Amino acid sequence: MTAHEMPVLLDGPIAVDADMAGMDTTMALDEVDLFGDPVMPRAPQTKALQQRLDELRCRGCCQTIAWSRQGTIASVAKDGTSIELRFLHCRPDTGDWDLSAPSIYATSPTAASPIPIVHLAWAPTSVPELALIDAAGRISILHFNITLNRAYPYHKWSNDAPEDLNAVVGCYWLPLLVAPSRQYNIMYGPAVWNQTEYKFEQSVTHASGPWHPNHTKSALLWVTTNGFLKLMFPQNNNKIEETSLELDSVTTSDDLVTHASICSDKNQLLIALATASKQLKIIRVAMQWGIPQPGDRQAPPGSIHLSPSLRERNIAITSWLQHGPSESALDTYMSQLSLVEMLPSFVENQVPEAPPVVLTVRSYLPQEGSLYDQGCQSIIDRWELINEQTQTLHPTFEQLGSRNGSGNPPPTARLRKLDSIVLPKVVISIHSIHLGKVICIAFSDGTVQYRDRITMNETYHEQNLSSIMSPHQVGFQFANETPCLQVAFSPTNCSFVQICEDGSVQWNKMQFPLENADSLLQGNHYSAILAALGISIGPAAYLQLNADDVFAIARPFTEKQDFAYAWVRSIINMMKVPVDYSEESHHDQLVRNQNLQFCLSIVNHLGFRGEFQPRSFGGKFAMLALNVRNIVILITLANNAPMNLKEKLSPLDDPEVVGALAGCAKWAVDLLSWLADCIFELLDDDTFRGMLEDPKRFSELSTYMRSRGDVSLHLLLCSSTRGFLTAACRRLLHFETMSTRARQYYEKQVAQQPRDGQPPRPTPALYLAYMKMQRATSSSLIKIHEFERLIMTLGQEIRANYQKTLSGLVPKGGRQDSKPGTASDQLVKKAQAHCELDMLLGGNPPPSFREMLLRFFQTNVVAFRNQTDVAELYFGNFELLEVDDDEKSLAARRERGVYIDVFKRVPLARASPVHSGSGAGDGAAGSGVVSGSGGADETPQWRRCVRCASVMEDVYGNKPAFTFVLAQQRKCSCGGNWGLWPRGSVVS
Repeated sequence: MTAHEMPVLLDGPIAVDADMAGMDTTMALDEVDLFGDPVMPRAPQTKALQQRLDELRCRGCCQTIAWSRQGTIASVAKDGTSIELRFLHCRPDTGDWDLSAPSIYATSPTAASPIPIVHLAWAPTSVPELALIDAAGRISILHFNITLNRAYPYHKWSNDAPEDLNAVVGCYWLPLLVAPSRQYNIMYGPAVWNQTEYKFEQSVTHASGPWHPNHTKSALLWVTTNGFLKLMFPQNNNKIEETSLELDSVTTSDDLVTHASICSDKNQLLIALATASKQLKIIRVAMQWGIPQPGDRQAPPGSIHLSPSLRERNIAITSWLQHGPSESALDTYMSQLSLVEMLPSFVENQVPEAPPVVLTVRSYLPQEGSLYDQGCQSIIDRWELINEQTQTLHPTFEQLGSRNGSGNPPPTARLRKLDSIVLPKVVISIHSIHLGKVICIAFSDGTVQYRDRITMNETYHEQNLSSIMSPHQVGFQFANETPCLQVAFSPTNCSFVQICEDGSVQWNKMQFPLENADSLLQGNHYSAILAALGISIGPAAYLQLNADDVFAIARPFTEKQDFAYAWVRSIINMMKVPVDYSEESHHDQLVRNQNLQFCLSIVNHLGFRGEFQPRSFGGKFAMLALNVRNIVILITLANNAPMNLKEKLSPLDDPEVVGALAGCAKWAVDLLSWLADCIFELLDDDTFRGMLEDPKRFSELSTYMRSRGDVSLHLLLCSSTRGFLTAACRRLLHFETMSTRARQYYEKQVAQQPRDGQPPRPTPALYLAYMKMQRATSSSLIKIHEFERLIMTLGQEIRANYQKTLSGLVPKGGRQDSKPGTASDQLVKKAQAHCELDMLLGGNPPPSFREMLLRFFQTNVVAFRNQTDVAELYFGNFELLEVDDDEKSLAARRERGVYIDVFKRVPLARASPVHSGSGAGDGAAGSGVVSGSGGADETPQWRRCVRCASVMEDVYGNKPAFTFVLAQQRKCSCGGNWGLWPRGSVVS
């Protein structure tokens, strides 16, 4: 009998063929399948996973890794009392992305035997705040005001004696207060294919409170084991206070709360409580802040003392362990809860409202030696919170009720059980994405699943190029499926970090299979990839979230020609980013256009190939545009400080501020001089002149400029960058006047000093700072006011050209109405914006620009050159700009080992490595205790932008004026965050 023949009567043992005879022991019955073939043994479950599941069952708050909205990844160290801080960063040597080494923040224990930290929760504030919760329910809050990996204590541990009943089982940070004019959230997508291109739709959901009355602050709520809801909130003077409310009376151990979940719904709180007696309770809590005008949602004055009050109402109760016909055979073995998630009601556009939903998770992990042979399994139970009108009474009773002063009874709420979802894996995390429309489920095997919030059907698991909402639908996937115990998703949900079974922290991002890139990166599929990446990064730009992981996902596509330009064009079309600033009156809006900065940041990063490698054409253009924008903002804010700050000390009366701005002025002067030198070279370039003179060759102009690596023409033609250059000229002229007046004032003071033989007074630091400023502005190789006149003339010529050529787009016979807002005006503005977008993204100028440019170079540029010392300009030193990227210049820059400080615009010598520390010579942020470090170590410490690898000295201000100006450099000029390197580490 062969192994594939089954006997009719199983009188004896199953025969085994010769191929299986080499096994050490005789195969048991459960080790072969129906046909006698060997069954692969099931992978044994690790002890670490079993311990993690026990933690989830015992305590509702036990997440020891969390990812902030600004990009810091915090995790509890193995000792349980310190925090490891990580972040994603661009490697300076290659431009690729990596997870940094941990920086350690050691908490200050309040007892001889410190209580371990069991939960981490980030606040939604723009300045990150991290809540640390220990096993006894005590809470400490850390503040991250500048760098991603340096924390400062904001609220320290209480000295109360530990009490087990105060253990936290659920916590929630209130959302930020939204402006009354924008009480909604926008979700970009889906991107729908219309046979020629992708059109981006938008979904709008109402923003829901409650929220802290101050739009910059949040408040932390948490539920304790003994059924109390506690609120920790900052007063307007930043003093932390607490209040509490008893949600549920606890008299026996069965009444103890094991899990809780909180969400905001219709300006109230919805709280789901799970108790030891297997009860599931829903409580609605209303909040009042004690403000004189409750309807006024503006931030209250600092003098108003907040006195919040909480009022609860029990609205529904059921049992979270309910057996039904669709339950698994293992349901009786899964009587312990591991996760609870409360989802608010959901309203999208004109779709009927979906009621609040409670999700609970129960998981089964087979024990070693168990008689019941079954794999891992999780059951997701669902309940809808629905309102029902109470039964109508007889009219006689209604009349009786009206005479007693009571009207119709209010509707009652109940929990309606929905079909359960059975999954053959262990669920370790569950949360909602896309403004609550989709549920994201993470499993212990490292996989991720997405399900529709209403139907719970799996989504994003199949390719769909006709309607795109997720990168998964176009071929992206999480490639590294490593078994793990915990996960924390990024703000964009395009990557996650996981705590593996060995305790290590790994980063897993979406990847696109580039094996068949030549065929996939063509046509419709390429457009689908651009649309998917645009939808992924759009909400981050709108909500000011960190999106560095999307940069990392897009990085491999830089080999595709003009990928950065195509992606940014897609984002600009989706978000309707203004790019036309040809009108003089638009300069204020230009500086405030953060979405334009974000788009330039994308081009800047994708054009960066390493600090000693030549940048792409777009990368060089974006780098200069972002830096001149940053300098304009710094000078403007220093000159227009708030009145309450000017009463103490104007920033321009602080020598530290003036000294820093002098470096910015020197950089701006060098930029203008370099631009003048570039356009003079173009004036003498026969090929360039030939393209301006020959209409047939004019279309080759952009290609020629890109082959030269010369971005000067595009910086002048593009209205946004031309606006920045104009603003820089005006501020330099203003500084030149101020420094001259300051010199004259101090010279007059010195002349009036009595000559009595006393030693001269020391030179004031402010005078020296203004002398530095005057040297920077007066040493210009060009006349700044003449250069401003030159680009102003160019702007006027461009506006006249637009008006002349685009007016022909108005249909014949139509009214030539140029009033703003009319159909003809909108048509002209749209065409004008299209031309501006092409030039912003390195495209060719419109054909109508040819004659205008020829006239401009032959007349205006020639006249400007006649007023300039061309020889001195030719031999000018522009190392401060870091724009020369030929092989010789890059080698010299590498040899010097000098970096340019983004804030002060002065050279920084490369620091010497500290042998006792862990450096970062390979470009990764080195490990070491950098948070809260002090001491007498005078070794310089640097910050590095995690996105563009720019460098800034780690400086702090003791004076209000300098602190105010320095606060404007909380982020890099590209919008990226700062990472702090260990003292003395090599930054390259």
